[in-house]
Amino acid sequence: MDYLKSLLAILIVLWVSTIHSQTATITGRVLDENNLPISNVNIVTQNTGTTTDIDGYYLLQLIADTKNTITFSHLGHKNVVLENLMLTTNETFEFNPVMKIDIVQVAGVHVSPTGKKNIEGITTVPPEVVRKIPGANAGVENILKLLPGVSFNNELSTQYNVRGGNFDENLVYVNGIEVYRPFLIRSAQQEGLSFVNSDMITGLEFSPGGFQAKYGDKLSSVLDITYKTPVAFSLRINGSLLGASTTLETISKNKKFSNITGVRYRNNSLLVNSKQTLTNLNPKFVDAQTYLTYRFSKKFHLSFLGTLSVNDYDNEPLNRQTNFGTINNPRALLVFYQGKENNTYNNTLGAVKLDHVVTDHTKIGVTASVYHTQEEEFSDIIASYELAEIDNNLGGDNLGEVTASRGVGSQFNRARNQLDALIFNLSHNGKFTKEGKSLEWGLKFTHEDIRDQLRESEFIDSAGFFIRPSEPPVINNQPEEPFTGDLIAFENVQATNFVNANRFSGFVQYSRQTKWGKHDIYYNLGIRGQHWILNGDGIDSNSQTLLSPRGQFSIKPDWKKDLLFRFAIGSYQQPPFYRELRDITGTINPMVEAQKSVHYVLGGEYSFNLWERPFTFISEVYYKDLSNVNPFTIEDVRVRYAAQNNASAYVYGMDFRLTGTFVPGAESWVSLGYLQTKENIDNRGFISRPTDQRIKFAVLLQDYVPTIPNLKLHLNLVYNTGVPGGSPNNADSYQFQNRLRDYRRADIGISYIFADEKNQYPKGHWLHKFKELSFGFEIFNMFNNQNSITNTWVRDVDTQRQFAVPNFLTSRVLNVKIGMRF
Repeated sequence: MDYLKSLLAILIVLWVSTIHSQTATITGRVLDENNLPISNVNIVTQNTGTTTDIDGYYLLQLIADTKNTITFSHLGHKNVVLENLMLTTNETFEFNPVMKIDIVQVAGVHVSPTGKKNIEGITTVPPEVVRKIPGANAGVENILKLLPGVSFNNELSTQYNVRGGNFDENLVYVNGIEVYRPFLIRSAQQEGLSFVNSDMITGLEFSPGGFQAKYGDKLSSVLDITYKTPVAFSLRINGSLLGASTTLETISKNKKFSNITGVRYRNNSLLVNSKQTLTNLNPKFVDAQTYLTYRFSKKFHLSFLGTLSVNDYDNEPLNRQTNFGTINNPRALLVFYQGKENNTYNNTLGAVKLDHVVTDHTKIGVTASVYHTQEEEFSDIIASYELAEIDNNLGGDNLGEVTASRGVGSQFNRARNQLDALIFNLSHNGKFTKEGKSLEWGLKFTHEDIRDQLRESEFIDSAGFFIRPSEPPVINNQPEEPFTGDLIAFENVQATNFVNANRFSGFVQYSRQTKWGKHDIYYNLGIRGQHWILNGDGIDSNSQTLLSPRGQFSIKPDWKKDLLFRFAIGSYQQPPFYRELRDITGTINPMVEAQKSVHYVLGGEYSFNLWERPFTFISEVYYKDLSNVNPFTIEDVRVRYAAQNNASAYVYGMDFRLTGTFVPGAESWVSLGYLQTKENIDNRGFISRPTDQRIKFAVLLQDYVPTIPNLKLHLNLVYNTGVPGGSPNNADSYQFQNRLRDYRRADIGISYIFADEKNQYPKGHWLHKFKELSFGFEIFNMFNNQNSITNTWVRDVDTQRQFAVPNFLTSRVLNVKIGMRF
């Protein structure tokens, strides 16, 4: 009898252990519609349950080989129900649900049946759109230039202007860490890669003005990027005629450690060699980025962002011919070059971030970062040029050929510029949220150490003699009388600067979402404070203290029509960075103070159904009142400051964007913007600023062939009216207000999707190993428009007048690309 009891007990133990061993696992990450994680989501099945952690991750064991129903629920969101899920023993299934909002949320977003409302005035762009849209400089900036109010007429640069501002007035954050662009004055010319790696992002938010106090002290815009926190292994590989990239995502078995690393290589020879200047060009750009996260517990997370960028721009120009002028009086500029230029910039960034969830309502963080850049600009270029007349006989055999010379000359440009910059940041931030109310605060210390050596000279031999500077005046009667004086550079800059700056800043802001009668309202009130101290070798010390109040108010009326209105007003004060302290001669003016601007933004959103599909119309009018302005000019692609606060300015305009599913299942948009910006320098009257881009029209279109839905088309169209074309060196900008030609560009991409999330293949199929696989081609500047970025100024031998010869950008280029993910 005891023997039978013992045998029965053993069988029961074996049966129970067998039942418990027949389990499977479901894991993943729960996100909201903004691709942000949702914590404390209840996840239940028939006999067990769990919740998501602060980053939205979960892991739940299920009974294998049986049907399971899993329900995801969270206050304020619609339930997600996964029915009849059957997994085999020991199988791990990844499921990443996106929970839709059911009611008004305290986070500041309202979702209606026809569209999303963002009451904070921030534009959100899906990461997949960023990765797919074609462009000569594909990436985040390529998308930004399709938004109203954002522009720059140079496909070889990742810089952009926002609502009349210049390149230096834009904030960029990655996972809450401020990032910097190269500092060299010609930085836009060499930039082959955006700092932001498009394959690593999971969220993109952009505000062109009127942003909250939690963002920093710039005049124009803020771009807030969120890098992924991986939930599973993934390897992405992309290749094209312009370069290649790879992105690796990993996560440990216990879900505590995750890593996303991206490496990119780019060579712009294909693009630059399509320009009118024939060159031996080999611009190489390589960068590596990694974002690591370790979760000590649900409440303590440690993150690290590291970047390394190596950029080498070798250029040996050979010759150039540019035809310009009118039909009745056509002209040509022929240039023959000798020499070469070599520009390099290498930079690194390391940032450590510690986040601590104190309670369910309070979160604090500490971030430390170091940015280091070493940049060199070496060049020796001799350019011999001829200004000539060309044959305009439409029926002749020599149409477009040179017929007579109007003048010959040469110029010699030499540069030996070196810059070394080290920037250290230490910041603390916190947030308390409860019952529709939110309190945020932050403190930050920044130390900047800049070491700069500037050596530039330009000799001009035009009309048979060397042109000397206008000051001091020298009698020169060449060629009638020999001139025995020393050859002096027409422009000569010699400067060595050592500058240090310490900056202290902080902010506090309060926001609330509540009811006003039956209407939903949201408001945010905040203030930023900053104190900066400037000193350096051979310069006077200077300091300044600033306060910048800001506020936003939004209301969604209880109307049948789905409308939302918002208004923002705020003070935005930008203390001078190193480049703004250095004038055209390379001299540092330590007395330069912060430029100041007051933003007024009035906007609205209207969501509606058209063709039984959702659409949203977004509109904004804005006015910016600028004082203490530091005037600047844009020469080719470099910004040169006057290093004086001797101007006032204004910007006003309107932005409109219609976004929706013009084609079922594919988001597209049409945008239109108008702005005017003028400045008054030394009370001489208002003239157009270099960024006075009046009209902007852009289209982003995604489409597919209905009978072949995996054949995709992506198209972007941009039209900008011309900006002021600049002025010759040492010339009065008030006398040169002619504009460049309008900028028109169309880029198209066509690709075939072999595999993606919607097209997976069973085992044994050759596509089974691919999570994504696509192949396609792109045509940049499809209509081969001749766009110009600036002018080259050339003197006529007869009249001594200077002619503006446009510098044309790239022509039509074909690119082939392939992408895959495992």
